[in-house]
Amino acid sequence: MFASQFLFPAVQRVVAAVSHVVRKFLMLAGLVFVLGLAGSFQGQAGFLQGLQAMFPAGVSASETPTAEAVQVGAQIETGRLVPSMLKALNDVARRYRVSREALLPIFLAAQDSAREQGLDPLLVVAVIGVESGFNPFSQSVVGAQGLMQVMPRFHSDKLPQDAGELPFFDPVTNVQVGTRVLRESIARNGGLIPGLQQFGGAIDDPAQRYASKVLSERRRLEAAIRQGTRQTA
Repeated sequence: MFASQFLFPAVQRVVAAVSHVVRKFLMLAGLVFVLGLAGSFQGQAGFLQGLQAMFPAGVSASETPTAEAVQVGAQIETGRLVPSMLKALNDVARRYRVSREALLPIFLAAQDSAREQGLDPLLVVAVIGVESGFNPFSQSVVGAQGLMQVMPRFHSDKLPQDAGELPFFDPVTNVQVGTRVLRESIARNGGLIPGLQQFGGAIDDPAQRYASKVLSERRRLEAAIRQGTRQTA
């Protein structure tokens, strides 16, 4: 008991540090996509200032975990995923050619946010796949941003108080806000399919193609999970 009183807070600090590092890694790994945003800044100096706003100070040297601590923390974080989400993560990593380490915070955010909003986490993952192909720096011609293509001018009020200058390109923040927007769309429109249609900006499409695409992706994920379950049985 005495040892655990000191060990558990230490593990919590390691997990928090690892989560922070993984999120920064995910954003840095997608810098190639940020280059497309350079035009929104005034010249090279302004662009560099924008990048500094996206990636603030980060983890100090004294807070940086050792390689062993990172490995332990990553294992703890992975253990937070339910088995179905872990199998879905493995499938998405193969299908979209994205590293499992980069996907982990996205899947944790999808799982936690879906649970909070009363949604199926696989539905959130399916929306991410359809909207951005798991590119956290995706931006549409109308200004929708990030993994779930959230519109900043409509949903900035949903951001946490400590959000940075370009918060919708933060994968975890984007999923948290996007999941809330999805739940509100479903509730406002009286059902899953019309809610998905509004979320995708296609409320007037009688063929309901956007909803069909998302639900088809969710069924594909469910099939991949069943296949993974049979392989490990």
